[in-house]
Amino acid sequence: MSSSVVEEAAERPAPVTRPRRRPAAVLQSVLIGLGLLLLVGGFAVMAVDYRPYGIPTGSMSPTLKSGDTVLAREVGGSTVGRGDVVVFRDQAWGGQLMVKRVVAVGGDTVATTGDGGRLTVNGKPVEEPYLASQGPQGSTFSVDVPPGRLFVLGDNRQGSLDSRVHLEIDGGTIAASEVEARVEATVLPFGRTGLFARTSAFDAIGGAKAGEPGPLEPAFYACVAGGALIVLISAVGGVAGLTRRLRRRRAA
Repeated sequence: MSSSVVEEAAERPAPVTRPRRRPAAVLQSVLIGLGLLLLVGGFAVMAVDYRPYGIPTGSMSPTLKSGDTVLAREVGGSTVGRGDVVVFRDQAWGGQLMVKRVVAVGGDTVATTGDGGRLTVNGKPVEEPYLASQGPQGSTFSVDVPPGRLFVLGDNRQGSLDSRVHLEIDGGTIAASEVEARVEATVLPFGRTGLFARTSAFDAIGGAKAGEPGPLEPAFYACVAGGALIVLISAVGGVAGLTRRLRRRRAA
């Protein structure tokens, strides 16, 4: 073997061996990754399925108050049932976004009785615990709701421009296709933040009941859990790293 080959072999650097990661560091990375997955996944669900809407008037008081901001899930009008609070835009009513409660669907006969203007659907009286007042609800009416249409009222029956003031146009009904979303939560102001409870007021009538809540609650908790996990694991990792550095300094 020539001397040049021996010199090159002697000068070749030794292979670098990387230190193996500690199990604690691997676990920390996995947990942070899980936290990111929960946080991003939950936020993505809320961003895709839900839209914020501002409430401009008190027509839905006390359920919704003027100045509230709500989250509503985008749904088709065919999935809406009696008792749902919906966001819609009906051109015959001026084309403005409105929020009202569905009290009757296609095929129903909705009316108020002479006994304090109590609401009936298909001849059955409806107890409405969400109303601002249990007193008289205005003028009496009786409407047969055509297929594919909805009859909507505000929870503040004394101060709501709803189906009752549009009786001359399709019996005051709106097209189910005009529904954009179903309200599921109040987000602002913070003192009123909360999820909507599904009403059972119309369940005895049968047929189209109020819809079940969507994925808003689990998506919200996924975001909270993911964010908390990231903060917690990062804090624990930072404390552990600081402790190791202090130990090395003391040993030196």
